[in-house]
Amino acid sequence: MAYFTLVTLHLFAAIMFVGTVFFEVLILEGIRKPVGRDVMRSVETAIGRRARRLMPFVILVLYGAGIGMAWQYRDVLAHPFGSSFATLLWIKILLAASVLAHFITAVTLGARGKLKSRHFKLVHLSVFCHVVLIVFLAKAMFYVTW
Repeated sequence: MAYFTLVTLHLFAAIMFVGTVFFEVLILEGIRKPVGRDVMRSVETAIGRRARRLMPFVILVLYGAGIGMAWQYRDVLAHPFGSSFATLLWIKILLAASVLAHFITAVTLGARGKLKSRHFKLVHLSVFCHVVLIVFLAKAMFYVTW
């Protein structure tokens, strides 16, 4: 698959995933108190249902394209400290692996009915911090050198 196609697929999937995380953390958390518990529960249930249908495909495209793009840099990745680009790309990959682990953990706990509200909030906040760093590194690795 052409590198341009991989970058485009990765970018659109990242917009969808990161946009969802930003929406949930910055918008939904901000309306929790004003709308009340019952309304918020209905909103979260509806959004959760939609996300469970859509996000697995988004994640598949995001990580599939990411792996395809990383394959193009396999020689650089073989030497993680060989350049600033390699180091930053490795950090980005490690953060992305952590986000995937968060996602799998949340889905697994949710399916078993063990995902408590407190855990849900912590996972979202952690993933939010991870994706902010990933977005920063996506640009920094092309412009920051040492």
